[in-house]
Amino acid sequence: MAHYADVVSSTALLTDRYELTMLTAAIRDGTAGRPCVFEVFARRLPVGRRYGVVAGTARVLDAVADFRFDAAMLAFLADAGVIDEQTGVWLAGYRFGGDIDGYAEGELYFPHSPVLTVSGSFADAVMLETVVLSILNHDCAIASAAARMVSAASGRPVIEMGSRRTHELAAVVAARAAYLAGFAATSNLAAGIRYGIPTAGTAAHAFTMLYDDEPTAFRAQLTALGTGTTLLVDTYDITTGIAHAVEAAGPELGAIRIDSGDLGVLAAQAREQLDRLGATGTRIVVTSDLDEHAIAALAAAPVDSYGVGTALVTGSGAPTAQMIYKLVEVDGRPVAKRSLEKPSPAGRKVAIRRHRRTGTATEEVVRTGARPSREDGDVELQVPLVRGGELVAACGDLDTGRELMRRRMVSLPWDGLKLSHGEPAIPTTFEPA
Repeated sequence: MAHYADVVSSTALLTDRYELTMLTAAIRDGTAGRPCVFEVFARRLPVGRRYGVVAGTARVLDAVADFRFDAAMLAFLADAGVIDEQTGVWLAGYRFGGDIDGYAEGELYFPHSPVLTVSGSFADAVMLETVVLSILNHDCAIASAAARMVSAASGRPVIEMGSRRTHELAAVVAARAAYLAGFAATSNLAAGIRYGIPTAGTAAHAFTMLYDDEPTAFRAQLTALGTGTTLLVDTYDITTGIAHAVEAAGPELGAIRIDSGDLGVLAAQAREQLDRLGATGTRIVVTSDLDEHAIAALAAAPVDSYGVGTALVTGSGAPTAQMIYKLVEVDGRPVAKRSLEKPSPAGRKVAIRRHRRTGTATEEVVRTGARPSREDGDVELQVPLVRGGELVAACGDLDTGRELMRRRMVSLPWDGLKLSHGEPAIPTTFEPA
């Protein structure tokens, strides 16, 4: 507990022990300074996924900037036998001094896309493996699930409301990844203040149950929030709840929310009742364990917006993007893991995305060592992020990332937007060096 404050004030101990044991051995025998290139990529997409969405790059760069060891942390590592004195001296002055290139936030990725490339000495680059993968595996998984939900919603707003279904800190960055992928708002106030994401939320069933009857609860909420608010109508009986809501607010009521039952049937019945009561402009919001498949099933229902919680913050069945951080070059020489079951292509990769004249993406072309041959419509995918340890590109603007993702989603072949299991939306082609 004595070192807990140091752990949370720096990203340096958000790492696995073996990074430091490798470092210690490399420093001792003089190999720590060898120039190396590491790449972050996924050998395959999670089962059923046809594309992935890059998110978390800005958080990675923040983590690299904060990757520092102070005296208390070094004392902890020495006392635990993790490092020797020589390594402790090296770590005391550690600042990442290499280069980082990567896909921009909001970009799509496919199997073997070089999402991030870290170049530097072995010691410089190996230190970052765990924290980089921790961030990208989480944020890309959330953004990829969110993109499928946004696509299924077909223009109807989707609100992120999963804070109570995950770790309190994961909830904040999950809201960021969801917003990057096109969600309209979040219920999480920390995400609102930290990232400037619009926040949304009105009342839970407990608020209605606090009062002696439903009309009194509705009137209290309307007095505080105005007629534009959303009234939760299924605490008791939905039909009666809608009648009470319109009676309390009048036909100008902003929205009702339904949080249980057969949402398609109930939404249709609610729309008919609202229209009959003159509340033709009152919107219908649905929640209750939605995922992309449930949202798609409601496409024909008179639903105006969706609230998604558990499925979003758990990656809707794919809680990790399955990305890995692999050494691909040493001293300018391509190297590769030769495992038959987990092969890694050797050498630093460069990637472009190829398109038809209509703008539809056709393939991701990856080449070792040099840029692939260029054709009209090709888009270079990696951008410089860090040079010599210094940030050279800002990539934390969420609106920019949202717009990039919107354009990339439009470029996918129609089959690539299907929610059913299938091959990646476009193939990854390795071009000979």
